Amino acid sequence: MLDRLLPVVPAGYDELNWPNSASIDLPIIDRLARTASDPTAATTDTAMMHFTEAGSCEWRFRVYRAGGAIPISDLLPLLDNLGFRAIDERAFHFDLPETSVWLHDVGVQVPEGADMSDAARDEVQRAFLAEFAGTVEVDGLNRLVLAAGLTARQVEVLRAYSRYLRQIGFPFSQQYIESTLNRHARIGRSLVELFTARFTPGLADSLAVSAVHRAAILAALDGVPSLDDDRTLRALLALIDATVRTNAFRSGSNAGYRDVLAFKFDTTKVPDVPLPRPMFEIWVCSPRVEGVHLRNGRIARGGIRWSDRREDFRTEILGLVKAQIVKNAVIVPTGAKGGFVLKRPPTPGTDEFRTEGVACYRQFIAGLLDLTDNIVGDGIVPPPETVRHDGDDPYLVVAADKGTATFSDIANGISADYGFWLGDAFASGGSAGYDHKEMAITARGAWESVRRHAAGLGKDVEKVALTVVGVGDMSGDVFGNGLLRSPHLKMLAAFDHRHIIIDPDPDPAASFAERLRLFGMPRSSWADYDSALISAGGGVYPRTLKTIEISEAARVCLGADHTTFTPNELISTILRAPVDLLWNGGIGTYVKATSESHADVGDRANDGLRINGSELRCRIVGEGGNLGFTQRGRVEYALAGGLINTDAIDNSAGVDCSDHEVNIKILLGPVVEAGALTTEQRNAVLVEMTDDVGELVLDDNRAQTLALSIARRQALPMVNVHSRYLNQLESEGWLNRAMEFLPTDRQIAERQASGQGLTTPEFSVLLAYTKTANVAETVRSDLPDNPYLVPELIRYFPHRLHHEYHDQILGHRLRREIVATQVCNQMVNLSGISFDHRVGEETGVGVVEITRAWLAARDVLGLVELWDQVDALTGQVKPDVQIDLFLELRSMAERATLWLLRHRKLPLDLGAAVEAYRAPICSLVELEGTLRGKLRDAAFALEASRLAAGVPEGLAQRSVQWPLLHTAFDMVELSGRTGSSTSEVAGAYWHVFEELDLLWLWEAVGRLPRGTRWQNQARSALRDDLVAALGDLAEDVLAAGGVADWQSANERLVQRTMTMFTELRRVDSHDITTLSVAVRQLRNLALLT
Repeated sequence: MLDRLLPVVPAGYDELNWPNSASIDLPIIDRLARTASDPTAATTDTAMMHFTEAGSCEWRFRVYRAGGAIPISDLLPLLDNLGFRAIDERAFHFDLPETSVWLHDVGVQVPEGADMSDAARDEVQRAFLAEFAGTVEVDGLNRLVLAAGLTARQVEVLRAYSRYLRQIGFPFSQQYIESTLNRHARIGRSLVELFTARFTPGLADSLAVSAVHRAAILAALDGVPSLDDDRTLRALLALIDATVRTNAFRSGSNAGYRDVLAFKFDTTKVPDVPLPRPMFEIWVCSPRVEGVHLRNGRIARGGIRWSDRREDFRTEILGLVKAQIVKNAVIVPTGAKGGFVLKRPPTPGTDEFRTEGVACYRQFIAGLLDLTDNIVGDGIVPPPETVRHDGDDPYLVVAADKGTATFSDIANGISADYGFWLGDAFASGGSAGYDHKEMAITARGAWESVRRHAAGLGKDVEKVALTVVGVGDMSGDVFGNGLLRSPHLKMLAAFDHRHIIIDPDPDPAASFAERLRLFGMPRSSWADYDSALISAGGGVYPRTLKTIEISEAARVCLGADHTTFTPNELISTILRAPVDLLWNGGIGTYVKATSESHADVGDRANDGLRINGSELRCRIVGEGGNLGFTQRGRVEYALAGGLINTDAIDNSAGVDCSDHEVNIKILLGPVVEAGALTTEQRNAVLVEMTDDVGELVLDDNRAQTLALSIARRQALPMVNVHSRYLNQLESEGWLNRAMEFLPTDRQIAERQASGQGLTTPEFSVLLAYTKTANVAETVRSDLPDNPYLVPELIRYFPHRLHHEYHDQILGHRLRREIVATQVCNQMVNLSGISFDHRVGEETGVGVVEITRAWLAARDVLGLVELWDQVDALTGQVKPDVQIDLFLELRSMAERATLWLLRHRKLPLDLGAAVEAYRAPICSLVELEGTLRGKLRDAAFALEASRLAAGVPEGLAQRSVQWPLLHTAFDMVELSGRTGSSTSEVAGAYWHVFEELDLLWLWEAVGRLPRGTRWQNQARSALRDDLVAALGDLAEDVLAAGGVADWQSANERLVQRTMTMFTELRRVDSHDITTLSVAVRQLRNLALLT
């Protein structure tokens, strides 16, 4: 070695170094030179030497580097952040045959009182090398290696926690957190000791040891004089306590550890975290990437976003997960969302930038899977070397989002590497999944909203031309597919980030064909539109122009008052155009409320063109894209008469389709594993079912948009019910009214005074939270296990799977969640957003028992079949006629549900209830034949009016029975008690009804106000008493041998009752008091006869 090195020892080295220094330097230099060609070998090393004559606190920190010198500007910060104060630096160059080696000899002063034992020096040198290699970050927290005797990895744990604090809005800076920990290094060490005690695998007495460390920390905190320091240290302690899993002790490639640190939090235990609080979140932190994944439940799903908001990306993801919760109300999982940022990004737009993004995405996904349980066979397998302070948690599903649209196969590859049970169901939409653009599923779902809105205006979008302006271009999935939904569309104008197109009087057929051509052209833009097909006065304009002069024809079609605009002014004018439809298929927020500032919106790129909701002149908005409106902007537009739902409602088909894909893959996974189906065959089955899956998804869109249309009709009549329901949801913790921009009680009262109630965007939020709450309650019950509901499970899947994979469907891992989702979605869609609230107010029972009773009522009455018949009238009858029929079906089902809850033993035996009532009540569907006198005349008149309105004869005949059909349950019971047939019971029931002339009383009870909870309950109780009295009287009539004999036997009592009724009918108005007297008299008559 000496023969090799002595000739290349640089001048001055021997003068400035002692022989014992050389005995350390030269072997290191020789080793670095000899291994320079080995890509796996280290190129850098260090040594520390203490020279007593230089002063007790001065040390030489020596850095050896093969291949090139280290700039002093790079070197000194690394040492400074370890707590060293550099005094001087000497550099020596050894030019060896293999490579050159540089020795940087830095004189440093160590902190007073620092432990400089051999072990401590070794650790600080390892920390320096980690800093230099970039495997740990360079900041003041690294001083804790010396100050607290921590390893660099342990410091990384504290760093990760401190970075999370910043993301949740902790008021003190990163630098302040660092300085606090350095001021209180002993507490910092104790925090690490607590973390280690909680999460070291296999540690005996972990709980007891943790308790000792926590007590020591709390005692030490009592001695911290600064309130801000105390708050900082307690915040870190709270995060450690809220952590339920970490991968910090899992082995990996990085110095024996994983490439990233990941922590799973029970966010409900994190103090001062911004609302809404997800149930769980995983925080991933490394020198290259930071990311967070928020989940609102154990079964949750949502996309992963490549964010560019380094300082507050959790705020961005929190806003997205809130919207995802609403969007996911229609599917099995609740909302989740993830996002990550690059901490060392190359120049954006370069190949290096994308490569780094993919690498960071990989690290982030791996961090999530590190903390997720697996399923092997029928058992849960926890992650190796991981302590769990929560229950089993194996369901983790991700999806594409902004920046990660093509990353699903990458994620599924990582899933395969982990042997994760979901396989390629882990990330939907990959190469073996459903292509949303090819299916046009998101646009088709949003188009169902447009179709329903247009139907409410009496327009059939399949037959009439709609004038449209749009946000987006034909190369995009949602915009492009949306503008191909109808050949009758007249697109007057549109814009994207590059161009503006105006076509004042388009030919629908020719423009449709041109849009279709552009859709099929890769990376097309509006500049590719054939100018010969644009009508006179139109054109395509780059957004880079200084000003744009439009024609008179363009001015007229856009409803503008001048013809010269900047590009942003022209876009604002397009948004204000007086058209049938504004179709949003782009990115950005273009409409806000008057009360909001542009800064409130958080989309600076569109500040110059954004308008207020009250300025819109379109009749309908279709939100194919996300976040095109603020919620307040939607409400402002809706209050002005515009028809709009929310983006979460309109574009839910995408997540719905992905959910079906995931659950089908879960279903077929065991089949593939058993060898009964190859992966290729499974993929072929998926392709074969594409259309069926699409229809299942669109059925959900149709049902939700119809439910919202009916809710809008009921907004004012039921405004007080909706106000009470909002209060209930908020008091139970299901929603935060302010956070969801829902009106206060005072604001609702003001709207009521002006003749308005909640708007459709507000109902959209309420619909989602109702479903979310109901599903959560149902999953916690035994209802999903009821064999009666097996058909609900089977109907979720395409028909192709029903028979061949019947047993696999019954054994699906998410069968309970699927049943709960199916049942609760249908109940809310068909019976209304506030249905279970109203029934709960009247009966005092919970949502699970209400759902049981509703399911029985549904099947006894054939509600779904009748609902579909009414739905088929869309476009054939006026919207108000159709909505009236829907509302009568709802009332029929609600009254039947109430009857079952009040008269059957709870919990209701579903199968038994349906068996007991369905056949007898089916025999009574010809009730009209047993009606008499005024009631029969009223039924005939109603039937005639519906026939005149275009309702088919059979449906018109049946519809007049619906307000009376709940009485059939009493008739069936009476038939059982008396031995009479149901037709005989019905005859007696309606005969006595006519003889006592009770139609006035029946109708008067129905007209009673139900604004308050107590008014509604009083009205309901009075109606129940009236029906009960009728049943008792019918029983008396049957026992007497007929109405005539009964009247003859009770002539005086009947006459007294009729006299009282005559007097009561003379009263100017019938309130609860007068009607209670009438019903009481009827009950007395029943008792006395």
